[in-house]
Amino acid sequence: MTTKSNRSLISNGNPMEKTVGFSRAVRVGSFIAVGGTAPVDKTGNTVGIGDVFAQTTQCFKIIEVALTQAGSGLEDIVRTRVILTDIDNWKQAIEARKPFCKDARPVDTIMAINRFVNPEWLVEVEVDAVVPQND
Repeated sequence: MTTKSNRSLISNGNPMEKTVGFSRAVRVGSFIAVGGTAPVDKTGNTVGIGDVFAQTTQCFKIIEVALTQAGSGLEDIVRTRVILTDIDNWKQAIEARKPFCKDARPVDTIMAINRFVNPEWLVEVEVDAVVPQND
């Protein structure tokens, strides 16, 4: 994690982060944004090829790690965005999302696009989280 004043950049070690200029997540104050999270393993290989449920689960596992690195957790998620290449797969994606979000009950957006950078990816997930401030 790189910190600059009130801004923390969370990395998952992707070599493209510095080349392209992105972070897995960014925390500013109590707000955390986790960018489009693809269903990949630590070596960059696609997890669950052809399986939306498995891919969505992998996305949320990566998100959970990023939130932890940012000093947060799944309980702080306030918004999820599930982006699919086939909107007919929404039920499988939401079933995979359920165990990660059932307690936080964030607002949710489900949408479809034509494709991702890697055609093996059927889903990407983004989340926003807000860490409660101690009064």
